[in-house]
Amino acid sequence: MRRISSDMPTSDMQYRLRRQEESLANIQSKLSSNTRIKELRDDPMAASHSVRYDSYLTRLQRYETNTRFAMEHYDLQDSYLREFNDILQRVRELAVQGSNGIYGPDDTRYIAIEINELLKELASIANKTGIDGKQLFAGDKAFTEPFRLIEGTVEGGGELLIVGVEYRGAGASRRTEISDGTYTTLDIGGGEAFWAERMNVISGTDATNYRVTQDSAFFVDGVEIKLSTGDTLHTIIAKINESAAPVKAYVDPETRGLALTGTNPHLIRMEDRQDSRVLQDLGIIRPNNDPYATNWHESALVSGGSAFDMVIRLRDSLYRHDQEFAGSQGLGGIDLALSNIAARLTTEGSRRERSEMTWKRVNEEIINVSAALGREHSLDYTNAAMELAMIDFAQRAALQTAAKVIPPTLLDFLR
Repeated sequence: MRRISSDMPTSDMQYRLRRQEESLANIQSKLSSNTRIKELRDDPMAASHSVRYDSYLTRLQRYETNTRFAMEHYDLQDSYLREFNDILQRVRELAVQGSNGIYGPDDTRYIAIEINELLKELASIANKTGIDGKQLFAGDKAFTEPFRLIEGTVEGGGELLIVGVEYRGAGASRRTEISDGTYTTLDIGGGEAFWAERMNVISGTDATNYRVTQDSAFFVDGVEIKLSTGDTLHTIIAKINESAAPVKAYVDPETRGLALTGTNPHLIRMEDRQDSRVLQDLGIIRPNNDPYATNWHESALVSGGSAFDMVIRLRDSLYRHDQEFAGSQGLGGIDLALSNIAARLTTEGSRRERSEMTWKRVNEEIINVSAALGREHSLDYTNAAMELAMIDFAQRAALQTAAKVIPPTLLDFLR
């Protein structure tokens, strides 16, 4: 009896049909995902370009988010700084009014009472919290209330009043990246925004024969000053003056110790590095080395007050009916505070404008990169639809042909 087999033509037809089904599934998958590259072998060059474009697009989207957050942050800070400025303007008007000789002791006391209430509002603004729950003017110590109010009695006041405002925050070191390798500073510390006078810090320790005993460093307003073994006081002064710290260092002619003066109105912050005690040895800071508190050495002479100090000084002079002081030093201190707040508003405005320009540029780049990514990666629906129709037609034709071409099976012969 002769053997009858239909396995070979059947297997061959099944193989061809599976190839057709695979092509059909592939084009359907591309249509559903809107991409023409499912595997690297589909188009190696386009795949490599797509990876780079997609990575760059992701970074651009992060920069867009960062710049938008920065603009909102600057807008909020600007609004509070302007409110602070408006209140200071009102304090200045009261200072001019109170220094007028036509007013008696009761009149100047009433003016002092109003200034005291305005002082409370100024302190409230300085301790404002942003929409993210962080303190706006505490620098990178964002969960600490930046200004601590000290209460006491004042001659002529008759009640507990604010007699001091101490800054407990840090410097403005929080930054955000707004383009490749480019950063913008987000915060402005309260020690910069709400200051009035240039600070002077003069050590009471004679450092004529001082030598650094080992390689060490300290920080001035967040700027690291690196020292080498054997450095003298004059070498230390030179390194401070060559740094980016906004201070000018020199040798005080009377104490023969280290002295520093701020190049602009701000709270000078100084801190020894953990493995160093140079500033402590020079009589600048106390051994606790706390950079956020008032950590000046007991023998150091420190001058230069904040806007709050100026308001307190003016208020107290009006309580005493010292109109001469109010019209001279009192009014002058308020003018210094107003001048500094105007400078800080200018800085904030410049940062905001830069962020907005960067935001516009980044958005334009996002459009361009998205278009380039689409050209390399996205599917041409017209061609894909035509290809799908052709493959579907070929699949149907193959099935019809298979039904006619495949030879009879053994069952057909048995029948």
